[in-house]
Amino acid sequence: MEVIKGKELQVADAVYAFQLDGHGGVTDINKACVATDEKPCWLHLDYTRPESEKWITNTPVLPDTVREALAGDSVRPKVIRMGEGTLITLRSINLNADSRPDQLVTIRVYLTDKMIVSTRHRKVFSMEEMINDMQQGSGPKSTGSWLVEMCDALTDHTSDFIEDLHDKIIDIEDDLMEQQVPERGQMALLRKQLIVLRRYMAPQRDVFSRLSSERLPWMNDDERRLMQEISDRLGRGLDDLDGSIARTAVLSDEISSLMADSLNRRTYTMSMLAMVFLPTTFLTGLFGVNLGGIPGNSSHLGFGIFCVSLVVLVGGVAWWLKKSRWL
Repeated sequence: MEVIKGKELQVADAVYAFQLDGHGGVTDINKACVATDEKPCWLHLDYTRPESEKWITNTPVLPDTVREALAGDSVRPKVIRMGEGTLITLRSINLNADSRPDQLVTIRVYLTDKMIVSTRHRKVFSMEEMINDMQQGSGPKSTGSWLVEMCDALTDHTSDFIEDLHDKIIDIEDDLMEQQVPERGQMALLRKQLIVLRRYMAPQRDVFSRLSSERLPWMNDDERRLMQEISDRLGRGLDDLDGSIARTAVLSDEISSLMADSLNRRTYTMSMLAMVFLPTTFLTGLFGVNLGGIPGNSSHLGFGIFCVSLVVLVGGVAWWLKKSRWL
């Protein structure tokens, strides 16, 4: 399609519908605007909304192979060339209030030199930041710069989350130095977050690397270089993730060792207490048989003498255990 008219990109329930002005700013898409190489249009949709779903299904500006992909199930990050356009699937850290950061948000983007169509279900805060820049006139000026800035924002949030996980590991290590075991489930959640992030960010780094090497017509050499820098930065974050996963394995072993030592100490203490009171248990059992002939049963001092004897016996056993270095 040579030109894309604004009326073809108008969706009633679109999250955003902007045309880049070529100078870092944006204007709302209207019927009179025409998408061009210098002024591409960006349509950001929530694919679960009725009008957006209908537009994706019926619009002639999208190839048939793209429709299902823009509203499909969540998949790992990937990039696919489709004629003049490119379909990209990416993952973002989930910063929504009702979710954990490791419950990653999926972003699907179809790009040509004249048009950007992105879809999501949950809010993507990286795009919110980019929108603020665009509304202030300091945003991307073309399709290629739009993709670079979005990937850069996604990587910034990923790096921040990796740093937060790293700080949590340091806190746990400091607590273990003081013999303090983390709360139940804390280590399991931390390891899960590390593994989930590693699983999805590794292919996302490969997507960035491929975008930097592909000769896409709407990306210039400077944008490819910036994309390679983003890929390298995410690669360093993946190295940190690998190190963190290894550190959590060591921490798990240390926690298991501390808990085993604590259990052994308690078991040993209970065993020593049982040994201390074993002779007294024998004597109290013997004197409690209620048969004739028990020594002292006719004396009013018998019970007192018996109690004193038990105390002396307990003290003697404890002294013997201490001397033998069992206590």
